Amino acid sequence: MLRQRFTKPSTLRYWQVILFLAILCVTALTKAQADDDDLLEQVHQFLYEETRALGEEVVIDLRPPSPHLPQCVQPEPFLPNANQAPLGRVSVGVRCGEDSRQVRYLQAQIDVIGNYMVAARDIERGTLITSNMLNERGGNLGDLSAQALTAEEDIVGKIAQRPIRSGSAFLAHYLQAPHLVERGQRVTVIAQGSAFRVSREGEALENGALGEQVRVRFGSREIMTARVTDRGILVVDF
Repeated sequence: MLRQRFTKPSTLRYWQVILFLAILCVTALTKAQADDDDLLEQVHQFLYEETRALGEEVVIDLRPPSPHLPQCVQPEPFLPNANQAPLGRVSVGVRCGEDSRQVRYLQAQIDVIGNYMVAARDIERGTLITSNMLNERGGNLGDLSAQALTAEEDIVGKIAQRPIRSGSAFLAHYLQAPHLVERGQRVTVIAQGSAFRVSREGEALENGALGEQVRVRFGSREIMTARVTDRGILVVDF
C-alpha cells in the first residue's frame, strides 16, 4: 500500500517565514560583526600610531565594543587624556556620526617594550637633575605609572621636589622646571608682532618657569600676562 505525506500549505508557509527570519538575523549579525571589526581596526591603528615611537615593540589588546551599541559611522578615535602617554590600561574615545556628537569609549591594554630612565643614585629634594644622575633601564613601559617620564630630555634640567631613591623612575610631579622669573623680580617684557618690537620693565607677580604664563605689573594699576622665554625675560605676541 502506497502512502504519501503532504505538508499543509499553512505549515509550509510557517517554516518559510522562520527560515527567512533566520537568514535576516544571520545577515544582520554578520554586518554588525563586520562593522565592529572595522571600528576595532581603526582604533588599533590609531593607538599604534600614538605609541610606536615609545619603544621597540608594541602590544595592543583592545576590547570589542558592546553588542548593544549602534553602528559607529565615520569613527574618529581620540585620547581623553592627551597629556599622558597611552600606556598600560587606557580608555580610548571614539566620536561617531557625521556631526561627531555620539561618543563611546573602548578599553585597551597597551604594553610597550622600550627603555626608560631611573635614578642612578639617591637624589635629595631641591637638587638640579643632570645626565650623570640617570641610568637607562629596559622593560615594559606599560608597567610604569601614567606619570612616569621616560625620556632623558624631559628630566635633565628639572629640580627634584621630593627625595628620589636610587633605581626609581621619575614621575612628573617629582620634578619642576627651574624658575627663570621670581615673584617681585624686575623683569623685561617684550611685545612683538610682524612689524614691531618694543620692551618695557615691570614687576613679576608670581614665579615662572620656561614657557609659563606670568602676570607682570607696570606702574600701580596696569597688569599684563606674558610668557617666560629666558631668565628675567618675558614675551607678549601680537
